[in-house]
Amino acid sequence: MTGDGGADPRRRVPRTDALLADPGLAAAAGTVGRNRVKAAVRRAQERARRGEISPDEVRDAALAALPAPAPRAVLNATGVVLHTNLGRAALSPAAVAAVVAAAGHTDVELDLRTGRRARRGRDALDALAAAVPDAGAVHVVNNGAAALVLAATALAAGGEIVVSRGELVEIGDGFRLPDLLESTGARLREVGTTNRTTLADYAAAIGPRTGFVLKVHPSNFQVTGFTSAVAVGRLATLGVPVVADIGSGLLAPDPLLPDEPDAASTLRAGAALVTASGDKLLGGPQAGLLLGAADLVERLRRHPLARAVRVDKLTLAALAATVGDPGTPTRAALHADAGALRERTERLRDRLAADGCKAEVVPAAAVVGGGGAPGVELDSWALSLPERYAEPLRTGDPPVLGRVVRGRLLLDLRCVPADADDAVRAAVLRVPGDG
Repeated sequence: MTGDGGADPRRRVPRTDALLADPGLAAAAGTVGRNRVKAAVRRAQERARRGEISPDEVRDAALAALPAPAPRAVLNATGVVLHTNLGRAALSPAAVAAVVAAAGHTDVELDLRTGRRARRGRDALDALAAAVPDAGAVHVVNNGAAALVLAATALAAGGEIVVSRGELVEIGDGFRLPDLLESTGARLREVGTTNRTTLADYAAAIGPRTGFVLKVHPSNFQVTGFTSAVAVGRLATLGVPVVADIGSGLLAPDPLLPDEPDAASTLRAGAALVTASGDKLLGGPQAGLLLGAADLVERLRRHPLARAVRVDKLTLAALAATVGDPGTPTRAALHADAGALRERTERLRDRLAADGCKAEVVPAAAVVGGGGAPGVELDSWALSLPERYAEPLRTGDPPVLGRVVRGRLLLDLRCVPADADDAVRAAVLRVPGDG
């Protein structure tokens, strides 16, 4: 070895402290942790010492070896408002701020005025009760399936649940309602047929072991043609509690979705208990909502299983902020004006054209998604690009997800925040041309 320090490339490997001070690696430490970044730096340094990479490549090699932040924020240009694979509802700014505030120590179960223990999540529960005054009481658990399982366990374990065969639905990822309910120890009494069930079918099945009649809204499919079903109001005349799983979490009627049941109307019709999800049409965090008669809700709240499905403080904070916010991203996307969407998409097309990227603006049909309002289409507009754009946009930073239709990638801006149009434009321009 010579005395010339530049003769041995290993002497030029950057020091660990210098690399950790690099802005890119320092930013990564804030998301994946300093220890992971330090380990990646040391591995890259060793590669340089072995001659696998040059000393100048150590910083980039360390960055490349780090895991991507999880989960990654994406831009939803699919035209599906409540996309289950993208986490369904996007939280409002108020809900996001509430989650951040709740990340530390909070008064989730403490009355600051008296210094004594208080009802857990009272802000969220009070907001929910105020939004649905037809409910005698309300309770919140960690998701919609848990709400139904808690109801079945508390009200029908060892007994029977009467339900129409046409409402024994399968939800996401292969989970089936009969399996879910039978796991609670209740027995299902199936009545009617796939397409037709009458009030007499229910009445004939009710007996001393009946815990409740279950009415399930088939929120992710439609049965048309020679069909009949029994409304909640008629089921309420049978003398046993009616539990209605409305699914999508609509608290009050929405003229845009006339066939979608809502909690207020269902309770007024005679349901003893309504279960629903918080991360669908309500536009909030994943949660299971239970609204209904005070005595039934109290039985559920005091049941031992309630502890196992208890909701966390972050969800309670987001839910409280969401219930009182009429301007959630979900509501904005559902009610977005098609004409305004067209103008916005045309502006994006024109800006891309000025940069040498040719795109078209085409009519599109958006959907509610998330197991809500099947068959409802929302008039929309989309930016149309060649299909080859789909993968690089999906794997870019930020990921931009559209949908491929007949060989074209459609980017519907309905669910993309208006201030993110520049990010969509930049992402499209980063895709290499046909050259």
